[in-house]
Order: sequence, then C-alpha cells, then structure tokens
Amino acid sequence: MNRFELRLRKEQQRRQDEGLTRCITPIQTTGAGKIVSDRHQFLNLAGNDYLGLGSNQRLITEFYQGMNPENSLELYGMGSGASRLMTGSHSGYQELENNLAALYTTEKALVFNSGYHINIGLLPALAGKNDLILADKLCHASLLEGMQLSRAKVIRYPHLDYGCVDGLLNKYQHNYTTIFIVSESIFSMDGDLADVALLARLKEQYSAVLYLDEAHAVGVRGKRGLGLAEEQGVVDKVDLLVGTFGKAWAGHGAFIACTEIVHEHLVNSARSLIFTTALPRVSVHWLNFILPKVTAMAKERKQLLHTASQLRKGLAENGLITAGDSQIVPVIIGNAGQAVSAAELLRQNGFWINAVRPPTVPQGTSRLRLSVTADLAPELLAPLPQLIAETAAVL
Repeated sequence: MNRFELRLRKEQQRRQDEGLTRCITPIQTTGAGKIVSDRHQFLNLAGNDYLGLGSNQRLITEFYQGMNPENSLELYGMGSGASRLMTGSHSGYQELENNLAALYTTEKALVFNSGYHINIGLLPALAGKNDLILADKLCHASLLEGMQLSRAKVIRYPHLDYGCVDGLLNKYQHNYTTIFIVSESIFSMDGDLADVALLARLKEQYSAVLYLDEAHAVGVRGKRGLGLAEEQGVVDKVDLLVGTFGKAWAGHGAFIACTEIVHEHLVNSARSLIFTTALPRVSVHWLNFILPKVTAMAKERKQLLHTASQLRKGLAENGLITAGDSQIVPVIIGNAGQAVSAAELLRQNGFWINAVRPPTVPQGTSRLRLSVTADLAPELLAPLPQLIAETAAVL
C-alpha cells in the first residue's frame, strides 16, 4: 500500500472511530411509503419524495401510456446528447420554463440539472469581489460551496437571527456594490422555517438581493405548492427563487425564477449550466406532465403537514428533543455513535431511518432525521415515538 492509500486508510479509520463512516445501500421502492433492502421491508422515513409521486404506480402508468412511435424520441428519449447551449435544449425545456415563469409570475425561469448544480452556479456567476453575501449559518452545503466559489465576502449570520441580519445590512450597506441575503425556506436538517416576509422587507429596506432556496418547500407549501414564499405572500419580492424537482416533484433538476436580465446573465456565465450535458428528454417531459398535478395537490399537502405535526407531538410527549414546523422532523440524539446505533435498532423494527452526523450538522447535534411523505399511513407511524424513546434509553 502506497503513502497515498495509507493516508486514506488512516482518515477512514478516524471516521470509523468517531462513528462518521457512510456507505451506499441499494434499495427497492415498493410504494405506499415502503422500501425493500436485503429482502426486508421497511417504512421509509429517510426520503424526500414528499408527495409520494415517485412511487405512485397510477401516475407512472399514465405517464408512459402517452408514449407512441411518433413521440418516443422527442418526449421519452433517454439522452440529450449535449449541453443546453449546444444541442441539448430540446422543446420540452421551453415548455417547462414558460410554465414555471407563468406560475411564479416572473419574467423568466431557467432549469439546471440539479439543486447542487444550481447552488454552486448562481453565486459565482452573480456575486463579484466587491459584493457581500449574508447567509444563514445552517444553509445547505451546496449553497456554502457556491459562496466559496464566488469572489464575494461572506458572513454567515446565526440561524434565523434577523436582528443580526438587520444590523449587518445597516453596517455594510454602503461598503459593497451588492449585498445578497441567502437563506433556505425550510431548513433541511432542522425542519424549521425562515421568515421570508421579514427577509423580503429587509432586502427592500437596504436595496439588497434576496436568494431563497425553496428545495424542501416546493410542492409542499403554499396554495399551489410554489413554496414558503407563496404561503407568506411574497413570491414577487424574492429576487432569486430556487426550487428543485428531485424532492416533491419526484423528478430530476432544479430551477430559478428570476428577471430576464438575470436569466441572460446566467445563460452566459453560470458554469454549472454551460459545461454540463442537459437533462434527458424523458426527465423534462415528466416534469411537464407532473407540473399541473402538483399544483392541484392541496389535499395531499394538508395531510402531509398534519401527519408530520402529529409525529412531532408524539415525540415531544415521549420526552424526545425535536424541532421545526414542516415535514422534516429531527430527533436530536447528540453523540454520533449513539445516533447510528439508534438508527440501526429502529431498522430492526422495520423503520428505515438514517443518522445525520457531522459535518452535515454541528458537533454534538447528531440526530435521526425523520422525513414524512404523503403516502405514509399515519397509523403506521403511531408507535414510532415510543419506540425511539425506548431505543434512546438503552444507548
């Protein structure tokens, strides 16, 4: 073994000693919120298919019933063959972006290949060395990497501390060409909510630019599932509104709703758009197919949030530390090794739950991240809070 591999082995041993090792496990989706792994069935509480669309056999059958010899290549093709700026931007993209722009009442929408692509691409393209980025300390890793790739000054403010944001804006408003306020709407590890309306007021007061990542809110919040900005009545106040298709939409890709000039600038300077192969035609066609269905799923959104609220209530009644106000329900364990052990014991009882550990969350806050979906039967979740409490007690 050479020195390079010895270094990697040493690093992996350190991860193992600290309970931070990860592995990739193959699973099979069976529907109704259930998955199979190694021939055992589990109730899935680790996924982001919030509306249950990815395992909805009826919808998937309906989607493929539309395929015929005339449209199989244009709508159901398995590859795009090039980047969007070469020959990859097929007609489905235009339909999707036009419909998104109409939904969000913005001048333009632009689709990227993933939420990660969009978050590492926007800030490097839009923020320069004379700009300032104010970002919530618990922003997703992809946002943090986008900040690092930009040449702007970055200040990460304490989580949801808008008094701090106000103070920073007041202090630096004349020191930089542009100040960007960056936040998630629903935070992916804590499940709590940003006050988007307040952020919108602050950005207007100080002539800043508001960048809102709605990854975990699109499809889930708002009357039409447009996200938390819709729910709080400020869609038109968000300058850079980002959503993803890989969660509630059960698809592939991400989008930004923005002005025409921002759109033009990104097409010409967002490297994660320019230098990657476009999405397959079938992926874009699925998004066009599912868009009107998602906007009409008010009943499923209501049921999802009710189920999550009942689960959160049960956890608190069993003395467990939880947080948030969304379909993401964390259970704080603390120690990384104990969190891993708890997840393993819960899997033995038929619940597919993952431990979330550093560096994803801060040291000492390792947790079980329970992700509720609309196709999970509430009665199947009823025994879970007591089971988690009993599991935590024996660790």
